[in-house]
Amino acid sequence: MAYFLQQLINGVTLGSVYGLIAIGYTMVYGIIGMINFAHGEIYMIGAFISLITFLILGIVGITFVPLALLIVLIVAMLFTSMYGWTLERLAYRPLRGAPRLAPLISAIGMSIFLQNYVQILQGARVKPMQPLIQGGIELMETDGFIVNLSYMQIIIILLTFVLMVAFSTLISKTALGRAQRACEQDRGMAAMIGVNVDRTIALTFVMGAALAAVAGLMVTLYWGVIDFFIGFLAGLKAFTAAVLGGIGSLPGAMLGGLAIGLIEAFWSGYFTVEYKDVATFGILVMVLIFLPHGLLGKPEIEKV
Repeated sequence: MAYFLQQLINGVTLGSVYGLIAIGYTMVYGIIGMINFAHGEIYMIGAFISLITFLILGIVGITFVPLALLIVLIVAMLFTSMYGWTLERLAYRPLRGAPRLAPLISAIGMSIFLQNYVQILQGARVKPMQPLIQGGIELMETDGFIVNLSYMQIIIILLTFVLMVAFSTLISKTALGRAQRACEQDRGMAAMIGVNVDRTIALTFVMGAALAAVAGLMVTLYWGVIDFFIGFLAGLKAFTAAVLGGIGSLPGAMLGGLAIGLIEAFWSGYFTVEYKDVATFGILVMVLIFLPHGLLGKPEIEKV
């Protein structure tokens, strides 16, 4: 029971990170109907910006952890937001009226470009970071096995929940959210009633990139090791989470992220870690066979 509880905590933590990245995928898809395959690299860049900002703060003598975390979070979100805006401006906006395959290829090209761009600037070796937030809560002990909930895990889970509620409220209650939903239903009609479609889409990319920055910071603090390739696999898992939960649904993206995190944690804990990805994608296939639109997705209605 103790081991099960520990893997449950680990799975929810990992799934929270996947869910944060998956929200960016599903927000972009909901408006323009395209998958931003460079989103994982935005998350990776957020992790590197977080690490670099921590190093700069250490050099200038800012060592108060809460203040340093706040500064790093703001800086990472600002920089990744600029990357997200640039990505939309260069890779998507010029191809908005093109066949769907064109922006897909463009996004994959941007993903490869950003990987190599960071590799050239930062090198191919992993970048370690000393843990800033240590300690935790011992929940129970059975036969010498201690179930531990670290403070970092608490922060990741709570922050993910708060951001999920905040973004869901933003989309359902604010003028920007109404503009996003209007663009999702019919961009042409939204433009006719006064919605600035270009700005709405750009802000959606910016918001998704900011969430990816939060995930990048959390991963940097939690695992303490990053490299230029972490965005590829995490982005693939987050995309899988978005599809599993129902692409276009924010709660579905978070549910899919949690599901994948739990699958990986329990498979690694009870079977063999080498095949955790096989288990993840195998279960995805099984779910989509019986639920083609995902767990919370809705059938897409073709406009004629």
